[in-house]
Amino acid sequence: MKRSLLPVLACTGVLTLATSGAVATVRTEAAVRTAASACGAKPDQPVATGLSTIKQAYDCIFTAFYGRERLDHRAVLAAGFAGLTEELNRRGTDRPDATMPPLTGNRTTDLNTFAAGYERLMADLPDDATLRQAVAGATIKGMVGSLHDNHSQWGRRAQPPGKPGDAYGLGFTTSPGYSITYRAPQKAVAPLFVNAVQGGPAAAARIRPGEIVQSVNGAPVFVDGVLSSGAMNLLNPEYSSDQPAPVRLALLDPSTGRVRKTTLRPKLFTPTTRPVTARRVDGDVAAVKLTNFQPGTADQVLAAIAGLRADKKLRADKKLRGIVLDLRGTNGGSPAEVVKLLSGFVHGKVHSYDCAPDGTCTPNRTDDAVPLLGLPLAVLTDGICASACDAFSAAVKDLKVGPLIGSRTSGMVSGSAGMFTLDDGSLLTLPAAYQVGADHELINGIGVAPDHYLPLTAKDLRKGRDPAMAKALSLLPAAR
Repeated sequence: MKRSLLPVLACTGVLTLATSGAVATVRTEAAVRTAASACGAKPDQPVATGLSTIKQAYDCIFTAFYGRERLDHRAVLAAGFAGLTEELNRRGTDRPDATMPPLTGNRTTDLNTFAAGYERLMADLPDDATLRQAVAGATIKGMVGSLHDNHSQWGRRAQPPGKPGDAYGLGFTTSPGYSITYRAPQKAVAPLFVNAVQGGPAAAARIRPGEIVQSVNGAPVFVDGVLSSGAMNLLNPEYSSDQPAPVRLALLDPSTGRVRKTTLRPKLFTPTTRPVTARRVDGDVAAVKLTNFQPGTADQVLAAIAGLRADKKLRADKKLRGIVLDLRGTNGGSPAEVVKLLSGFVHGKVHSYDCAPDGTCTPNRTDDAVPLLGLPLAVLTDGICASACDAFSAAVKDLKVGPLIGSRTSGMVSGSAGMFTLDDGSLLTLPAAYQVGADHELINGIGVAPDHYLPLTAKDLRKGRDPAMAKALSLLPAAR
């Protein structure tokens, strides 16, 4: 449960966009080279964030971000300065001369004016590396935040030790999910409950899906209907220390009304869950659950379905009659995986469009080299289904591939994003185009509504009920 950026298609120094089997190009090669030049290259090792990184991030925004033509650079600089002063105030080091300098309206000149003011402020600050790093980081976060785009982010990724596949944290995920709520807390609806246990501390403490988190370190998780960002940060710790602070939880069992208290300490652990799981339900339906659309996921799903179809232990009359794809809790990944998995169910279709600010859109098509499965599909969705999951769900609905059952997806899908490594080793993520659905509808900020509204509740989880799965099974055609 390590805190991270939304899963995106990563690149270093160069922005690439994976959109379909044959990659759709929405920007010229010259523009990509310009973006790479503006956003810099990966340093040998991470260094302190400073003015050069701030200027680099600024230039990168106005080179690589799809909405750059609509941006007022003065608003971007003002947001950066606001972030700077807020950080100074938080740390008790506000300065009497920390005032936004006057700007002329020329983007380059105003950046230089801003830079001169920044250097003057830094010269008066204590010689404290932690303070200077925090102020520089707050400045960049302010600028990126002014874009109001859920796939535009900046930060560093703490890398805990351990073998590939290990995770760090408390060992469970929640609904609402952290990847959604820290970007759009207004989407969070009470209660906050455990939706999956990954292993580690949570498994050792016998945390169970469906338990409602009532308080964290003694504080309620919802205050006047608003989810506490502080509580969510504690539930989703970032690796930073060999001696992390323990987290005290009060958990309500909705099936009995009993409340229990437990304390978990974040740690490195090997997850017991897998990215893709598949089983037969009712003997003749493949129920497949995936946790993300990371590279290789589509192949795993297709292979799992093939394995269920080829089970020689089953009678001949138990051939698969359909597939239920469970996307609840699936929080994004690679657009290429969306295309590959979708193409197992439909060919010859435009599944989405990547659009420039002027309204020019490039169609993204299915990959007809992927063999069709030839089986009916039903898809389960929820409010954690984000980014690539939003895109897949929209395509299924628009192309009438199958019904969506559950609750509305998150609507966190502004566009396929590229990741740039800046000169301090930090990562800046920016989408070069915004995405709309196959019917040209906007999904970002809105999500995809299910055809059948059957949200999975905490009580359902604790009692082992799944109304959405039951509905999906009833909607698939009967065996012949």
